[in-house]
Amino acid sequence: MKNIKLLLCVLVTFFTIAAHAQQNKLNALQDSLIKISNLTLNAIGKEKKLAENARFVKTLIEALKLNNAYNYPFDSLKTVSVINSGDQSFRILSWYLPLDDGTYRFYGTIQMNTNGGALKLYPLIDQTENIINANQITDNQKWFGARYYEIIPVTAPGKLPYYVLLGWKGNNASTTKKVIEILAFDKDKVVFGAPVFDGKLFKDTNRVIFEYNKQNAMMLKSDKKAGMIVYDHLVPFEESMVGKFEYYGSDLSFDGFKIIGGRLKHQENVDLKNEINGNDELYADPKKKLKPEKKF
Repeated sequence: MKNIKLLLCVLVTFFTIAAHAQQNKLNALQDSLIKISNLTLNAIGKEKKLAENARFVKTLIEALKLNNAYNYPFDSLKTVSVINSGDQSFRILSWYLPLDDGTYRFYGTIQMNTNGGALKLYPLIDQTENIINANQITDNQKWFGARYYEIIPVTAPGKLPYYVLLGWKGNNASTTKKVIEILAFDKDKVVFGAPVFDGKLFKDTNRVIFEYNKQNAMMLKSDKKAGMIVYDHLVPFEESMVGKFEYYGSDLSFDGFKIIGGRLKHQENVDLKNEINGNDELYADPKKKLKPEKKF
């Protein structure tokens, strides 16, 4: 009996020391990622930025390869958005790289929560420039890049589950985009986009893209009190500016999508009783050089 107790004490001590060593290594790698991220954002010229970002990706993968790295939050790494699926089956890490011409390039990966903690990643390859039809269904190798900040799991009887992703997409020097993306898994493949939207404006829509004046903010989030995904209704400043998104902003009314029977039903003129979360303005422009306004 004494030998068994001694063995148990030795094992507990061993695993405790190993866990601390693992935590320390992840902390050190996170510190390295923070430094590289700062170098990337401050680098001058596209080639230098891409080179530093490549070093960032390599270091991040090194961290994710460590045992049980799935549970490490990377919460001090502010440039990377880390969101969990809600059902604990995966998480998404995503970030952006601002370029000198006012455009953005996006990076990310889907990390699966595997048995035993073995690494399983689906790298997200931003192919926005090569996607002619932004409504097409794609995969992780042809990703309509974004920095995701919220994920909403959707289940319905007799149907495969899918996930609604809310993301900031940036765009160019004149406009900003946000996106409602649909993510699903078909066996061992990643699928982005699906015709799950219902409404007169959303027939055959696989993803919803919003575009508006860069100096304005747009709310897009889930609202528990309203029981739906809600967003600012965007309109042009004048009727003659329809389709010219650099002149679009909120008219201070709200629309939304309600999840009914596993589908997203469009709702117009949503009455929001609760106050708008001030954090919504964070996604007007992550660099925060401009103070966003809710209306022209």
